[in-house]
Amino acid sequence: MIALDAFAIVATLLSGGLVGFLLAVFGGGGSVLAAPLLLYVVGVRDPHVAIGTSSAAVALNAAFNLIGHWRGGRVKWPCALVFGAAGLIGSLAGSTLAKSVDGAQLLLAFALAMAAIALSMLRKQKSAGDPTVHINAALMARLAPLGLLTGLAAGFFGIGGGFLIVPGLMLATNMTMANATASSLVSVAIFGAATSANYALSGLVDFRLMGLLLAGGMAGGIAGGEIAKLLVGRADLARRAFAGMVLLVAIYVATRALGIA
Repeated sequence: MIALDAFAIVATLLSGGLVGFLLAVFGGGGSVLAAPLLLYVVGVRDPHVAIGTSSAAVALNAAFNLIGHWRGGRVKWPCALVFGAAGLIGSLAGSTLAKSVDGAQLLLAFALAMAAIALSMLRKQKSAGDPTVHINAALMARLAPLGLLTGLAAGFFGIGGGFLIVPGLMLATNMTMANATASSLVSVAIFGAATSANYALSGLVDFRLMGLLLAGGMAGGIAGGEIAKLLVGRADLARRAFAGMVLLVAIYVATRALGIA
């Protein structure tokens, strides 16, 4: 464990604030930055501890941010729970596999996942979606396998998976972006909780840092909720800017994993 001095405390709080802010604005994305922030800003040395700790904080932050979307009536609960339940199995399998992978190799795979997520965020949405979508047998048959695969990726890479979950929900159900963003937080919370619990069983979660990330994330989530209202007409621009930032971080993580930087 790292020494919890004043710098580490402030750095962790600010990192948590950024993660919570991005979760509130985009329904995901902050989680993909959480582990790199712990590694390269806070000073955590073990990639497995960074992933396990960040997963726990992201899960709790997602649950906190979900409350506002729930009150706003934007969560499609039946669809979200089917997707999340299937993904729970995948996230446990993925995180178990990740614990056996060498730290440097895991970081390189993590960087590739970040790059893929950033590129997927740059794609334009083809349709507005159906705001009245309701669960049925056909939707369940599409939601379950997509949820399983998304959970597997989220567990292995230690990310909440919001930017995998949102397009997955939209692809399976044709729900709107707003509904998918809100509903994705259910799975982000489930996947993050499963992944962190798996890591915690191996002693790979720093609960001191998790608490600080959560505290910062709650404050960031409140601020992000207000900003999200202002970005309604500029969501595409904001998403593209954030995608560019994620891509740059992915390049940095890859160079560190390869020993270039």
